[in-house]
Amino acid sequence: MEREPGAAGVRRALGRRLEAVLASRSEANAVFDILAVLQSEDQEEIQEAVRTCSRLFGALLERGELFVGQLPSEEMVMTGSRGAARKYKVWMRHRYHSCGNRLGELLGHPSFQVKELALSALMKFVQLEGAHPLEKPKWEGNYLFPRELFKFREYLDYDDTRYHSMQAAVEVVARVTGQHPEVPPAFWNNTFTLLSAVSLPRQEPTVSSFYVKRTELWDTWKVAHLKLPLSLYKKVLLITHDAILPQLAQPTLMIDFLTRACDLGGALSLLALNGLFILIHKHNLEYPDFYRKLYGLLDPSVFHVKYRARFFHLADLFLSSSHLPAYLVAAFAKRLARLALTAPPEALLMVLPFICNLLRRHPACRVLVHRPHGPELDADPYDPGEKDPAQSRALESSLWELQALQRHYHPEVSKAASVINQALSVPEVSIAPLLELTAYEIFERDLKKKGSEPVPLEFIPAQGLLGRPGELCAQHFTLS
Repeated sequence: MEREPGAAGVRRALGRRLEAVLASRSEANAVFDILAVLQSEDQEEIQEAVRTCSRLFGALLERGELFVGQLPSEEMVMTGSRGAARKYKVWMRHRYHSCGNRLGELLGHPSFQVKELALSALMKFVQLEGAHPLEKPKWEGNYLFPRELFKFREYLDYDDTRYHSMQAAVEVVARVTGQHPEVPPAFWNNTFTLLSAVSLPRQEPTVSSFYVKRTELWDTWKVAHLKLPLSLYKKVLLITHDAILPQLAQPTLMIDFLTRACDLGGALSLLALNGLFILIHKHNLEYPDFYRKLYGLLDPSVFHVKYRARFFHLADLFLSSSHLPAYLVAAFAKRLARLALTAPPEALLMVLPFICNLLRRHPACRVLVHRPHGPELDADPYDPGEKDPAQSRALESSLWELQALQRHYHPEVSKAASVINQALSVPEVSIAPLLELTAYEIFERDLKKKGSEPVPLEFIPAQGLLGRPGELCAQHFTLS
């Protein structure tokens, strides 16, 4: 391809090739000229080539001019007797494949601008392939995600490529959110999938594996910024504590993100607590409202949410410290006991041992079940509407709710609530097997139980169908 001098000349030359290919299939060979510029040593020429490839193959995807299905070898198709249209689509699909491979290689380019453009082009192809799949669905309505485009993840094994790819992703997200008031959900899903593909080490690494060789090593090569929208909070919060925070040079940068999620309430607050807890205990974060936030999440819905098991696992962890004040632990025990009055049996079989474990860990709270020198109470001083556990007066109250649950209709619940009638054993009861307990499992377990003897249905046998006048009222029937 004859080039005019300078970046402007390359831009015009590539523009002419682009128009020719899109205007006529007979000009398809001009694609080779465009792809050749991707191999250039000049940074500006590469950027122009990436933009041209993005427009070219983006248009071909939208027009349906790439082969759909398992891609056959180019030689077999070109030497066969199939129609010209099929040969063109297969041939152009191979050129598209070559373009994708080269864009993946450019993610390791020393120029940040080149990496950013290459990433943007790949993400554009991901979105277009999602709308115009290059694979045939196995069944009608099957959703196809362009996984083949993520083969470039092999380059993400290098420390420098990982670092700059994450930086480029952040720049792209910031630019798109700044230019568009409403970003399509597909963009966020694609971005999250790309960021998840970056396999970061779980331990403090020695930064030494470089795709682009350099003599100077950086000690601060970690991803320090991450900006994601509300729609992906749940996905991100699920991996924040073990996949994001350990990789940040300054984990405290996530404070605003986690506190905002915590303020939203519901499942988002629940999932944000794990990250906040790590920042408090490992990075000396001062967050005095942590336990107040946790206390505020205790409402009747906590027994029915999707993340119930995760919540109580984390709550058990958060309340495990023996240095917590007695009034705080008492507030949690009392709040759970009050909620237990209307909880389903499968939740009660987990909550009751949870409360008893709190009493085992914190002997100062055992006055809730035994106060030998305390005054008799005419009313419960506990205030269930108080948001601050320190002001709830829980330590002045008692766990009368557990005594009430000893008369629960389900025998296993009644048995679990009766534990407080005896001295609590020192070893705690593991609640791990009870976290995922469901009503179906309890029902199945009850069905497998075998009664020892037949249950009597009548106290006094009936004498005839009606009996003599006056006798029917004297007969007593009981069901047990």
